[in-house]
Amino acid sequence: MDVLLTKFFNPNKLVKKIPISGELPSASTLLTRALRIAWPSLTESVLIGLVGMVDTMMVSTLGTYAIAAVGLTTQPKFIGLSFFLSLNIAVSALVARRRGERDEENAKQVLLQSLIITLVMTAIVSILCVVFADPIIHLAGSASDTHDEAVTYFRIIMGGMVFNTVSMVINAAQRGCGNTKIALRTNLTSNLVNIVFNYLLIGGNFGFPRLGVAGAAIATVIGTVAACIMSLLSVLHTHGFLHLSRPLRLRFDRRTLGGLVNIGSSTLAEQIFLRIGFFVSAIIVARLGTEPFATHQICMNILTIAFCFGDGLSVAAVALVGQSMGEKRIDLAQIYGSICQRIGFLISILLGVVFFLFGRNLVGLFSSEPHILDDGSMILDMMAFIVLLQISQVIFNGCLRGAGDTRFVAVVSLISVTFVRPLSSWLFCYPIGWGLIGAWVGLTLDQLARFLLSRYRFGSDKWTNIQI
Repeated sequence: MDVLLTKFFNPNKLVKKIPISGELPSASTLLTRALRIAWPSLTESVLIGLVGMVDTMMVSTLGTYAIAAVGLTTQPKFIGLSFFLSLNIAVSALVARRRGERDEENAKQVLLQSLIITLVMTAIVSILCVVFADPIIHLAGSASDTHDEAVTYFRIIMGGMVFNTVSMVINAAQRGCGNTKIALRTNLTSNLVNIVFNYLLIGGNFGFPRLGVAGAAIATVIGTVAACIMSLLSVLHTHGFLHLSRPLRLRFDRRTLGGLVNIGSSTLAEQIFLRIGFFVSAIIVARLGTEPFATHQICMNILTIAFCFGDGLSVAAVALVGQSMGEKRIDLAQIYGSICQRIGFLISILLGVVFFLFGRNLVGLFSSEPHILDDGSMILDMMAFIVLLQISQVIFNGCLRGAGDTRFVAVVSLISVTFVRPLSSWLFCYPIGWGLIGAWVGLTLDQLARFLLSRYRFGSDKWTNIQI
């Protein structure tokens, strides 16, 4: 086994088109470091995905309409979070680069300035989403049996988003300097609190009011409050590389703001392209009716688990690639990116087998309705192939973000998610007449396009000279 692993992760074979600029550690040393940073973020991401599944299962006890109602808010919610998701990618990349340069003061300034920006933007986005929740959810494709519940859920989630956004930016900075265990602990606590209050508030157990879908939203916000407190405590000390201990000297310097704008603007464009594509695709499916959309939402919850594996490894890739480039070791940056990708490939093979063999059983965890089981199991068969593309492209894009090559990732999102996915989904869904299956064919083509483009870019050397 050791021989096979050493051969599969041989550093000399993982360097392509990039000159070796120093002594290369052994395969076992490189793999150990990659796993040490990756396993907390991977575990964190997967647990978040699993809790999302449990969340949907608990909401599903209210009926198919409740699954669809909560699902309708997903893309509008992420559109509202687009700015913060893009800012956090920039924060992780910048802190990772400063960590490699051993520049503690500027890493602190990245976090401080990002927190101020986050608080101001959260107030603006939160107010807009709460005030215009009704037309937003109507635009998302709500039906008469889902609209009111979806509006209520959306207003509660977006009204309490400040706890989520503050926690997100702190955890992004911690991940950048390799402290992935902190984000794991905060999100694990948040998700456990969410599940407990789901049980208490959705069905009204132990004397708590029965609030249904609104209870699920309140439980989510309470969970983010717990995460926010833990995240703040993680940086209010004098230990470690990243801390906000007194005295704090906030200064909006050109270097930090320039880095945030340079990376953040590209990642914001990427997020906008992603969310437009996802939103339009969700509307296309929502027009099929409540039951098909509920089926779609169930399958997307399952696919999210696969995405979470890729996302966790992508977070590790951002830190490893960013730190290596800060140390002027471009060769190690490519090696660590390739190691994360190969770990992801092994995981995707295992997940593909599970989806193919046990697809109907997985869908059955959410619903026992025959049409949902039949359509869902067909989609899970497709998902066995989709997961191979999805995990790889997510990790490749994480490597590029860690290097600061966010413009290319944004262009890929524009091409694939904004155009390929919705157009092909509409084509196969309506004119060709494949319905819900057609929408998933469109999703597959989107994943294939992103995989091919991101793989080509990482295999080149165009990302290695970017300064941030």
